[in-house]
Amino acid sequence: MLSWFDTRESKRFARDLALQLLGTLETSTAKGEAKFMAKTEKALVRADREVGDFRQRERMNFYKRSALANTFLWTLKDGGCPTEYATQLTEWLTVRL
Repeated sequence: MLSWFDTRESKRFARDLALQLLGTLETSTAKGEAKFMAKTEKALVRADREVGDFRQRERMNFYKRSALANTFLWTLKDGGCPTEYATQLTEWLTVRL
């Protein structure tokens, strides 16, 4: 019963994924718009695979999904990602969960 509320793995995955995306975004922002879009697309494809793997590995309930999305959003915001873009990325993630 208590495992239903255990969000440690979900939060860890969310932080790792957000930091990975932030690293990609930081390195590609200095480049032109075309390079930014290309690197972002590659990063999202890689992240999509990781989300799929995580979803197969973990049993996700509503509470864990909410904790994962919230941790992902705030890690992006705290990392300097614009609020609107962080919200879009979080919506992208929740659709895949």
